[in-house]
Amino acid sequence: MAKKPISVEDYLATLDPSVRSDVDALRAIVLSAHPGLTEEIKWNAPSFAHDGQDRVTLGLDGKGGYRIVLHRGAKPLDTAGFHFDDEAKLAKWPAPDRGVIALRDRTAIDARGAAISQMIARWVEATR
Repeated sequence: MAKKPISVEDYLATLDPSVRSDVDALRAIVLSAHPGLTEEIKWNAPSFAHDGQDRVTLGLDGKGGYRIVLHRGAKPLDTAGFHFDDEAKLAKWPAPDRGVIALRDRTAIDARGAAISQMIARWVEATR
């Protein structure tokens, strides 16, 4: 029997208020980056898709802090010929098509928000 998906609001309601505030700030950054993004809870975190294809997932670090994962979906895809230029060096790239932006706290979220939003907009376009 398939497990019923949790709604975004139900997920957010489980968060400590200070964490929720930070997650809401991250969600706003992602959603403002590209008008075609849709949000759901996937992999126990807010995840954003474009045209039904997963592209960005938020993560709460167990030791504090947050992650924004840029990806091309749940399953690995052929990376031959794929390239994304992270000019600002915002992310670590464990694979050519998987970047992880680590943010310590709200100060880091606020300081890098505009650059992250621009990068997400470019990511969505590059992975269409």
